[in-house]
Amino acid sequence: MFDRIFIEQEVKDLPATEKILRTFPDLPITEIDQVDKVFGQVKKPYLQKRETLNLFLGKKRGQLVKEAPEAYGAAGAPHYYFVHAYNCIYECQYCYLQGYFHSPDIVLFLNHAEIAEEIHRVADQHPDQTVWFHAGEFSDSLALSHLSGELDFYFDCFKKRPTAKLELRTKSANIRELLKLEPAPNIITSFSLSPDKASKHFDLKTPPLKARLAAMKALSDAGHPLAIHLDPIIYQPNFIEAYDQMLSQLTNQIDLNRIQYISLGVVRFTKDVYREVRNNYPQTSEFRGNFKTSFDGKVRYDRPTRMYILNQVKALCSKYGASEDQIYLCME
Repeated sequence: MFDRIFIEQEVKDLPATEKILRTFPDLPITEIDQVDKVFGQVKKPYLQKRETLNLFLGKKRGQLVKEAPEAYGAAGAPHYYFVHAYNCIYECQYCYLQGYFHSPDIVLFLNHAEIAEEIHRVADQHPDQTVWFHAGEFSDSLALSHLSGELDFYFDCFKKRPTAKLELRTKSANIRELLKLEPAPNIITSFSLSPDKASKHFDLKTPPLKARLAAMKALSDAGHPLAIHLDPIIYQPNFIEAYDQMLSQLTNQIDLNRIQYISLGVVRFTKDVYREVRNNYPQTSEFRGNFKTSFDGKVRYDRPTRMYILNQVKALCSKYGASEDQIYLCME
């Protein structure tokens, strides 16, 4: 999986570091002062991740908890995100990470106590509100959770803070660490789902839809709260039939009444990411169509097209039992 491990001196003696090193006993190790002084200093092509990846272990510095963009989550509550890692082992063709970092190498941050302290501090600023914290902004929340080992730490953190909510965003079916933990009503695992053919085409290296649905059922049966992101929706001529079939598969295993919320979002890019996507996946015709620079500077379908897509998928969710209150539009 990895060619070399780079370890910050400040984290080399942490139990989490020692656990990771035991997992890869034969990999060469390089000690460094700070991740940011090495990671991404030499630009590496995004698609190099298909051939070689390094692993960085370090300490997250700077602002540990950041305010989320408007329309990031359900309206009516403050939303924040924290960063536990950089980059992802998956290769989704539309992923914004390909235009964000100069390297596809994986970075795991191990100073979870400091991050948790900042989460508590931010939550204290909203004593009369439910405040949301999202993990998975720059890396999948579960894909490497067996390696990084931070889930039990954040479960302890949020069980002490019942008025705050934690969302773990994922496309993974790697739920073995989650199943070891006692469910908490304020810790929600949210799965990004796409129809099977679309997922195989766009979401390279991710678990297939069948595996994600099985993971959702296992978590639901164990009592873990769930949510769904139908995002990004990519227009294809048969998208209505494809989403209908996917929701049928989903509801054969899980009643939508057991889903906390469903977000709907249409594919969108910053200009830099759009350029990288076109360069990396020139054969993908779906990224060469009706795209325009929108109100927020992002490249996306025009508004009538977006609203048509969103309304069609929203109607399908309603058809399969989702209530109006369960559904919100993301980044619209």
